[in-house]
Amino acid sequence: MARAEHLPLGQTRRRETVAERRRRLRAREGAATRPGPPDWWLLGAVGTLAVFGLMAVYSASFAVGLREFGNPYHFVTRQALALALGAVAFGVAYLVDYRVWKRFAVGALILAYAGLILVWHTGDAQYGAARWIQLGPLPAWQPSEFAKLALIIYLAAWLEKQSGRRVGFLRWTLPFALTVGGLVGLILFQPDLGTAVMVGGIALGMVFLAGLSAAQVGLLGLGAVAAVVPIALTEGYRLRRISAFRDPWSDPQGIGFQIVQSLIALGSGGIFGRGLGASRQKFAYVPGAHTDAIFAIVAEELGLVGGLFLLCLFGLLGYRGLRVALNAPDRFGMLLAGGVTIWVVGQACINIGGVMHLIPLTGIPLPMVSYGGSALVMTMAALGIVANISRHRPVTDGESAGG
Repeated sequence: MARAEHLPLGQTRRRETVAERRRRLRAREGAATRPGPPDWWLLGAVGTLAVFGLMAVYSASFAVGLREFGNPYHFVTRQALALALGAVAFGVAYLVDYRVWKRFAVGALILAYAGLILVWHTGDAQYGAARWIQLGPLPAWQPSEFAKLALIIYLAAWLEKQSGRRVGFLRWTLPFALTVGGLVGLILFQPDLGTAVMVGGIALGMVFLAGLSAAQVGLLGLGAVAAVVPIALTEGYRLRRISAFRDPWSDPQGIGFQIVQSLIALGSGGIFGRGLGASRQKFAYVPGAHTDAIFAIVAEELGLVGGLFLLCLFGLLGYRGLRVALNAPDRFGMLLAGGVTIWVVGQACINIGGVMHLIPLTGIPLPMVSYGGSALVMTMAALGIVANISRHRPVTDGESAGG
C-alpha cells in the first residue's frame, strides 16, 4: 500500500517523479484518500479499556463512596455518565474527517490557553491544587486535559507546514518553545507537575516523529528540564516525593505511605489475585485508590494475570495507533495519530511506573481506567480521531477517491 511522503523538518524535497508529485498534490487538496473499514483491533482495545475501566472504578471506589458520601455508587455513576459522553465524543470524532480539525488548530490552542489562565485565577481547588473549573451546576472540568488534545492538533498542523522549508533549527525552536512552554508553565503553576511533564513529552515525541534527530530532540529536552526543574523544586512536597521514591520505607507512615501501600497491594495479589471486589488495600490504605493508584487495586484483585492483561491492552493500543500513524495518507494524519498514541500510552507508562515504584509518583491518572470525567471524555475524543484516520486509505495510481 502506498504511503504518503513524510519528510523530516528542514529538509527540501528531492527531485520528484511525475507520480510522486501527483500524489503529493492530491494529498494537499484532501482528495488523495478513499474510505475503508477502521482498524478493528484499535476499536476493540478502546472498547475493552472503557469497560474494564468502569469495572475497576466501581471496585476501587465503592468503599470511599460509602464512607464519604453514604453511597457506594457515587463515583461509578459519575464515571458511567462521563463514559456515555465520551462515547458520543468518540463517535463524532470517528465520523468527522480528521482533516477538518486542521481548520480549528489555532482556535483550539487559544481556547486551551484561555482555559488554563481562567483556572489559574478562578479555578476550583481540590486535593490541594486549583485544576478544575466549575460552571454552575455542571461537573467540574479540567482544562489541562483539553490542552493536551489542542496542542496535538496544533502541532500536527504546524509541523506539517514546516515540511520541506529551509528553516534553521534555532529559528524553528523559538516558536515551538514559546507555544509548548506557555502551556507547560500555566499547568505547572496550578500546580500539576505530572501533566506538565506529559505535555512536554507529547511535544518532544511529535517533533521526533516529524523528523528531528534524536540529538536535536535531546537538546530540546535538556532545555526543558533546565527550565522546569527550578520551578518544580520550589514546592517542598515534590522534594519529599523524590525522597520517598529513593527510600519509601524510611517514612512508611508519612511521605512513603502511598508507595508502600501500593507495593503491598501489588504483592498481595499474587498470580491470580484476591478476586474482583476483594481488595483490602482500598479500605483507606491506598490513597487515591480509584484515581492515580487504581492499577495497584487492579493488580491486588486480579493478580499478575489481570495486571498483564491491562498492560497488553495498552500495548495493543500503542501498536495499532503507531500503525495507523505510519499508514496515514498525509503528514497531518501521521502526526495527529502519533501524538495521540504518545499521549495515551506514555501517560499509562508514567502512571503504572509510579505505582510500581519504577519512577517517582506524579499523580496523573491511568487513561480510560482511573476515575475522572474530563480525562475520560478527552481521551475518547482523541482516540476517535485516530480511528477516523485509520479509515482513510491512500489512493494509488489507477484508483479513484471513491474506491
